[in-house]
Amino acid sequence: MARFTLPRDIYFGENAMEELKNLKGHKKAVIVTGGSSMQKFGFLNKLKNILQETGMQVKIIEGVEPDPSVETVMAGAKTMREFGPDVIAAIGGGSPIDAAKAMWVFYEYPELTFDDIKTPFSMPQLRNKAIFVAIPSTSGTATEVTAFSVITDYSTKIKYPLADFEITPDIAILDTAIPATMPKKLVAHTGMDALTHAIEAYVASARSKFSDPLALEAIQMIFDHLEDSYNGDNEARGQMHIAQCLAGMAFSNAMLGIAHSLAHKIGAQYNIPHGCCNAILLPYVIKFNSKVSMKEYAQIAKLLNLPGSTDKQLTESLIKAIQELNKKVNIVPTLKEQGVTEQLFKSTLDTIAENAVLDPCTACNPRKTTAEDMKKILECAFYGNRVNF
Repeated sequence: MARFTLPRDIYFGENAMEELKNLKGHKKAVIVTGGSSMQKFGFLNKLKNILQETGMQVKIIEGVEPDPSVETVMAGAKTMREFGPDVIAAIGGGSPIDAAKAMWVFYEYPELTFDDIKTPFSMPQLRNKAIFVAIPSTSGTATEVTAFSVITDYSTKIKYPLADFEITPDIAILDTAIPATMPKKLVAHTGMDALTHAIEAYVASARSKFSDPLALEAIQMIFDHLEDSYNGDNEARGQMHIAQCLAGMAFSNAMLGIAHSLAHKIGAQYNIPHGCCNAILLPYVIKFNSKVSMKEYAQIAKLLNLPGSTDKQLTESLIKAIQELNKKVNIVPTLKEQGVTEQLFKSTLDTIAENAVLDPCTACNPRKTTAEDMKKILECAFYGNRVNF
């Protein structure tokens, strides 16, 4: 038996946040947010005012860092326990929404430790105290519709992708006015993160007839709109906001693969944004997985009208198209060009490869992957080599 889970309600379009005025019957709301951008552009105050209009008391937890830590999660959960909200609303990029999801767990179950929820699909039943509303400001993580939350343990320099359908939000708000404020670099990184989500979902071992159409539509939309979105086209920004959500619906149910396993580990070690890691890794992961998934990659290439008469030629065209898209949005092709020194790379290679094998995403990769395989992929991504895996 398989399962397909999404938020109960998804509201989308310009000013979709206004729909929360109809959120009746609740007394207290906590808003979780990150840095100053939501405050700067007025969206934080708008959300606060909307929730107050319904009669709720509102408390704000702000300052969630770009890669939220276990400590931030625990501090936020403590604040929630003191305030007692029955609505948790998270607004911002993937980080504050991911952090709020984890806070939610420890708000409802204060006796748990972080180690208790690291195993995928091991969380207790939520919604005993609060419902969850997610309002993304970036167009990449799709955490507003997923069963995932990525939290960093800085003591071990490991990012942990928490996974459970319990933390799938109840309400997702895709207000297309919000991502119009994103800087160009963030547009590039989040867009390539979304593309990686969609492509990995389309070949993942848990893929289904429900997830495949969502993944393919997301891939098409991203290739159609990412470059224009990067160059400031507001309509394209809105389309990318929808595309990344479709990719999220696909991967939350089909799961991901080793591009994400590796990105989770090198992001923390090398301080590289998650989407940038995925963008660099994706061509090499496709090459590795093509031994078992060439037919699927060829189908993606055909969808994009890429050249080639055989599955192998079409797969190579897809790899080239991704590399060209990276170039168009100014993402470098290798970890070395991203600023990772050879000394640091060599000193961390074994640890990253071993930890990547243990990442939950590795289990759903279409090709079985060992630590040695991970090392080969990393070496290709560092030096820019092309090898036959």
